[in-house]
Amino acid sequence: MVQYEVPIEFTCKGVGELKKILVVDDMLVSLMMTENMLATQYDVVCASSGQEAIEVYRQERPDMVLSDLRMPGMSGYELQSTLQNEYNTIIPFMFMTADDDQQTEVQGFENGAMDFIKKPFLPDILLRRVANILQTVEKIQGLRKTAETDALTGLINKASSEEQLTELCKTESGALLMIDLDSFKLVNDIHGHAMGDKVLITFANILREIMGKEDLIGRMGGDEFVGFCKGIMDEPEIVDRTRKANEILVAEAKKLMGEDMAIPLGTSIGCVFVPIEGTDFSELYQKADKALYVVKQRGKHGCFVYRSDQRLNDMEMADTMSLSNMEVILEERGHDEEALILHPDNFRTVYRFLRRTFRAERHSDCIMLITLKAPEDDETIAMSDVSDQFLDMLKSILRRSDVVSKSNSTQFIVLLYNIGSSNVPDVVERIKERWSSEEPSEKITFECEWDLMKVDDR
Repeated sequence: MVQYEVPIEFTCKGVGELKKILVVDDMLVSLMMTENMLATQYDVVCASSGQEAIEVYRQERPDMVLSDLRMPGMSGYELQSTLQNEYNTIIPFMFMTADDDQQTEVQGFENGAMDFIKKPFLPDILLRRVANILQTVEKIQGLRKTAETDALTGLINKASSEEQLTELCKTESGALLMIDLDSFKLVNDIHGHAMGDKVLITFANILREIMGKEDLIGRMGGDEFVGFCKGIMDEPEIVDRTRKANEILVAEAKKLMGEDMAIPLGTSIGCVFVPIEGTDFSELYQKADKALYVVKQRGKHGCFVYRSDQRLNDMEMADTMSLSNMEVILEERGHDEEALILHPDNFRTVYRFLRRTFRAERHSDCIMLITLKAPEDDETIAMSDVSDQFLDMLKSILRRSDVVSKSNSTQFIVLLYNIGSSNVPDVVERIKERWSSEEPSEKITFECEWDLMKVDDR
């Protein structure tokens, strides 16, 4: 059976707006009869061939397709496959057929059809089946939207942002933005986390205001956001949007915290133009991050556009700077209440540093190795996805002073800072208990080895 990992295509309508259905049939009488049956409850568009249906779909973008199965030139199956390949998504299809062959239905469902209806059919039966399909798709879209949305701001979350930006950077031209909310930590420290949440929600709404309807806006976590402005290749446009965001943010923050609000809130934006600087999202994101550091170095509340030919002059931090600016460059951004996730090379540096200071500081640190175990005969398990889920779980339940690194798709190395040997089993038990509540734990188990770090006598 064909397996799809792409979203179902479904256009959300406004309240009271009719769903649109494309009816495809090469028999004119049958086409007109079907149209009349559906027109009482739906907006109906028609096509008399597969090729015509493709053009109508491109123009109308209906909510579902009701197609005859056997048509000259292009069959219903071929129409379905062509549209789904073109839009890289599952499109709700129901087939009409006069065939009694059960194998025909089997093949249709394997190709991704949501239902079949035998000709001739009664209007009530047709309307009921169409309604069932649209309700099913709406539920699926609702669940998917919930999974993709940041609960606090309503923006798309980190995982969905990265997925969509990866595709956008390959197919669209525009400006990739890395967006930071400056001095946000002071809001939490002075006014509390409830006020911090209000500021984050306000900032998300400001981003919606300054971005276009076709632009992407996402929250990467904490006070970090991301954007993609389609078709924007003009630096003054990015400068203007940044200025507007800062002006609106200060005004709204004073409404929330009072006119005497003295926190230097603002936004810093690192920008890179696509495809001028490439089409690989990971590389572009790193370039936008470098541009963001330049803004931080210059005092925040502004923007900078990464350009490859400027690296020696502007991107390199060769000029002298104040201690406060240097601290901005070095400080950790994002969530600082969770364990620190590091690349193995950086983890090695931290580990070696702690061994050097072990004797002088007299702290008790623990090194831990966790190995995921999966059934050898189960090929349905995507270990890369399970590994990411396990890493997120470790990050959330360990202390902010702990450090985690993923060595490969099945192994994690953990550094528990300043913890006594009697407390380590409690940490292991907490990891086991938390993992048991995760869905993959039914098939994926793990082994844990640990030891206290020893003095480096070299």
